[in-house]
Amino acid sequence: MSAALPSSPRVLARVDAGAIAHNLGVLRHWIGGAPGRAPRIWATVKADAYGHGLCHVLPGLAQADGLAVLNLSEALACRAAGWRGPLLVYGGLQDAAEVERLTLDDLHLVISHAAQLDWLRARDLVHTYAPSLWLRFAGDLNLSGFDAAEYAPAHARAQALVALGHARAVHHMNHYAAAEDEQGVAQADAVFRRVIADLPGLVSTSNSAALARHRLHAGATDWVRPGLALYGASPLAGFTGAGLGLRPAMSLHSRLVATRQVPAGTSLGYRGAYVSEGEMRVGMVSCGYADGYPRQAQTGTPVLIDGVRTRVVGRVSMDMMAVDLGPVPHAQPGAEVLLWGPALPVEEVAAAAGTIAADLLTGLTGRVPVAPAVPSQAAASSRARDGANSRNSVVATR
Repeated sequence: MSAALPSSPRVLARVDAGAIAHNLGVLRHWIGGAPGRAPRIWATVKADAYGHGLCHVLPGLAQADGLAVLNLSEALACRAAGWRGPLLVYGGLQDAAEVERLTLDDLHLVISHAAQLDWLRARDLVHTYAPSLWLRFAGDLNLSGFDAAEYAPAHARAQALVALGHARAVHHMNHYAAAEDEQGVAQADAVFRRVIADLPGLVSTSNSAALARHRLHAGATDWVRPGLALYGASPLAGFTGAGLGLRPAMSLHSRLVATRQVPAGTSLGYRGAYVSEGEMRVGMVSCGYADGYPRQAQTGTPVLIDGVRTRVVGRVSMDMMAVDLGPVPHAQPGAEVLLWGPALPVEEVAAAAGTIAADLLTGLTGRVPVAPAVPSQAAASSRARDGANSRNSVVATR
C-alpha cells in the first residue's frame, strides 16, 4: 500500500462565473418574448446561490433584472455583496418582528398567508422602504399560498396596504408542480389566469423547468424565476445541462490519498457493500458524506481520475470513498479527482445516488471551500463545452 498526505484543501469546489453569464443569456434566448416585451428574470440565488457562493456568482449575474432569495437575511447579504437591483424574498415575512427589517430599497415580498398582510398593516412604514407585494397562488403545488376562494380577498387587502403607503404595488405569482412534464403547465396556468383575470398587477410564473419545457408559455409572462438552469444543471429528467446548451458552473475536486492492490473476494467499506470479483487496484479519494457527497451513491457512480472515467465502489464513508483504478492503472496518490463538473455532469452523479442535481449542489457542507474557477481552466471548459453543444444542443420546447 502506498499513501501520501494531501495538502489543503482536501476537497474544493470551483465556480465559473462566466458559465453563469452564458446560462443567463441562454435562458433569455429561450423565452424571447414578444418584441419590446421580453420577460424579466429573477435570478434565484437562495441557499447561497445553490451552493455556489453568492460572491462567486454575482459577477455572472450582472445582466439579471433582479435576484430572488429565501429570506430577508439573504436579501441583506445581496446588498452587502454589492447588488443594487430589485430583490424578491420568496419567504416574505417570517414573523411580525421582521417588519422592522424592511429597510431595503426595491424590495419585493412574496405573500403566502394572511398573517403577513396583518403584520404589514400593523406597522407604520416609511414610504421609501415600502415593499412591492407578490401574492402567491396555491395552485397545483398547493404547499403555501392563497387558494382560488381566498385570492381575490387577499388581493383587496394588499391593495389597501398600497393606499396606506405600506406597500408599493401588488402582483401575482404562481409555481407549477409539474413544469418538467410535457402537459405539466396548461391546466394549472388556466386556473391561475381565471383567478387573476380581473385583478391588476404583473404576473410571475416559470422556474427553470418551465423555461426549458414550456418556453412559449414562459415568454408570455412578466417575470420568470430560474434557479437550477442558471448554474448549468438540467431541470429536465433525461437531459444534462450541456444537452440543453448550458454550461455547468461548479466543478468539485478532490484527490487520491492512497492506492491498494486487493485480491478477489475482498470486501471494501462498511458492511462489505462491495466485494471484488477479481484482483483489482483500488484508490481512496479524500471526500465523503461529511463534505456533502451523497452517502447513497451506489457502486458504479462515475468519477474522473486524471481525466479518466471510473467508478465508486462500496459505500461512501464520512471522509473518503473507494474507487476502481482498473481503468486508470497509472494513478498514484495525489492524482486529481473530478467528482462532478463540465467533464462529468452532476446530473449523472445525482441519478446514481437516486436524487437530483440541486440536492448535490446545495448539499456541500461548510468544510468544502468554494473558489473561482482558474481562468485558464474556465476558458478550456468553455471551449470544450461549446464544441459539444454545437453538436448536441437540444432545447425542449412546446
